[in-house]
Amino acid sequence: MERTRADVDRFLSSLPEQQGADMAALDAIISEYLGGRERELWEGVFWGGTEQSIIGYARIEQPRPKGPAVEWFLVGLALQKNHLSIYVNAAADGQYLTKKYAARLGKVKVGAAAITTAALDRLELDALRELLAEAFASLD
Repeated sequence: MERTRADVDRFLSSLPEQQGADMAALDAIISEYLGGRERELWEGVFWGGTEQSIIGYARIEQPRPKGPAVEWFLVGLALQKNHLSIYVNAAADGQYLTKKYAARLGKVKVGAAAITTAALDRLELDALRELLAEAFASLD
């Protein structure tokens, strides 16, 4: 995947009505924590081989198990075919923050660094805000 110069707001306005509204709401929540950092659209082939468009928040250097670190985002937001994905590339005490907050995030699926939900109303926003605050604080 690569960062693009595409306008994030234009991308959000191009999404289907309900999913677009959920994505815009999540974008607004995540943006509250940016503190002047980057908000960029990443596009291309994602891990697993699927073509993706991901809004990336706050550019970081992501370590990789094999090979050099890569430029990436701290938090990402994507619309998938049947769900929304929030990627959080921050850890504390040797585990991704998504795992730390998993039990409090609502009726969602939590992977190593990802939260997936069918709709915004299934996600506990107070817990998401706490997770985001901790993730962005890790940059300071």
